[in-house]
Amino acid sequence: MAPPPLQLNDQERKLSLANLKLERDAIVLYDELSRIEKEPDRASAFERIAKNERRHAQVWAERLERAGVTVPPASGPRARVRLIIALARLLGTRRVTDLVLSLEGDEETAYAGQMTPETAQIAADEREHAQIWQRLQGREQEQAGPQPEAWHRSGRSGTLRAAVFGASDGLVSNLSLVMGVAGASADNQIIVLAGIAGLLAGAFSMAAGEYISMQSQRELFEHQIAIEREELRVMPDVETDELAAIYRGKGVPQAEAERIANHLMADPDVALDTKLREELGLDPDELGSPWGAAASSFVTFAVGAFVPLVAFLLATGTPAFVGSLIVSAVGLFVIGGAVSLVTGRGVVFGGLRQIVIGALAAAVTYAVGSVIGANVA
Repeated sequence: MAPPPLQLNDQERKLSLANLKLERDAIVLYDELSRIEKEPDRASAFERIAKNERRHAQVWAERLERAGVTVPPASGPRARVRLIIALARLLGTRRVTDLVLSLEGDEETAYAGQMTPETAQIAADEREHAQIWQRLQGREQEQAGPQPEAWHRSGRSGTLRAAVFGASDGLVSNLSLVMGVAGASADNQIIVLAGIAGLLAGAFSMAAGEYISMQSQRELFEHQIAIEREELRVMPDVETDELAAIYRGKGVPQAEAERIANHLMADPDVALDTKLREELGLDPDELGSPWGAAASSFVTFAVGAFVPLVAFLLATGTPAFVGSLIVSAVGLFVIGGAVSLVTGRGVVFGGLRQIVIGALAAAVTYAVGSVIGANVA
């Protein structure tokens, strides 16, 4: 028996079409990840998620058909998905985990305000996706109480974010410096010298600042972990009560909370890990590497800062000036598109926004440099 016809208003029709597009993009993404991945277990997990996404797409297609809406043919995925697939092919699927989880978070956000039978049906599959990702990340632990979905933790390490914003800082700051000097002087050697000095000074400053920041944070976290470990050793009864109180605060009945706490305290390592996560909000596996952060900041800032200099190293005068602006605009667009992978905004929007920001900074410093140069002359 065919399902009864469905009445959809304009808003509901647009939402259903948007949901269908989201699911179709997810199908393409996970199909490609399963082909790229060489490890059988991970490839199988991606295939499982892709199968669920196909079912979700069918749900929205059937909803539209029941409403008499012509279901559009599948088109290519949006730019953000294509970029993730390209990075996965280049770097491997593990390196794009944060980006994929962020995309999963987009689906959850899109469905959050839609209370329909379809979204309720899809929610169970999304919880399964979170469990699959936890397993892929090696984070499945026998802990009582609710665990946050995998995509809520995406990007916490900040590796990609630090790299992207490091390159952005380098490009914008050195573009501004180079344009400021170019406004004050047409001497190509002075412009190049200033640009190289800005690159080195900025890169070393970024690296030193990132190292100190990360090292201080790591030392603070290690100190907190040491204190918690010692408290578990010298006053286990108090710590057991604190664990029970945590779960009572989550709505677990007192007797059950005490049973959970006693079970966790039977293994000191598990108890410590639980206290750190639940009470202090720390992930002991993600304290960060100061040297890694410093090296990443140095390299990414230097790469970004080198972009405005390229044209002045290859040419002089107006061709160098115009070439620097063009190359910098391309670099800014690429960086803005990469930022959108972290923030979830559109690639074109992110790229154009970055160009506008860089152009404004360069225009201001060029104007200041022109005034200073005219007064000095």
